[in-house]
Amino acid sequence: MMLPDGPNQRWSLDFVSDSLNNGRRLRVLTVVDDYTRECLTLVADTPLSGERLGANATRSGHIAAGH
Repeated sequence: MMLPDGPNQRWSLDFVSDSLNNGRRLRVLTVVDDYTRECLTLVADTPLSGERLGANATRSGHIAAGH
């Protein structure tokens, strides 16, 4: 895999999970620009559904199809 030589050429997505004091599970989707290491998006919820992710992905400045 080639290394990016500028911003917005490659992004990494990852899920971070934890649990709250009451036992509820918390999930956070993180999107990071691999060149700048800037966090572009954080989406957190309990639970984090595919529908919620899709709604956030289509907003301006977030992930879009084809990127």
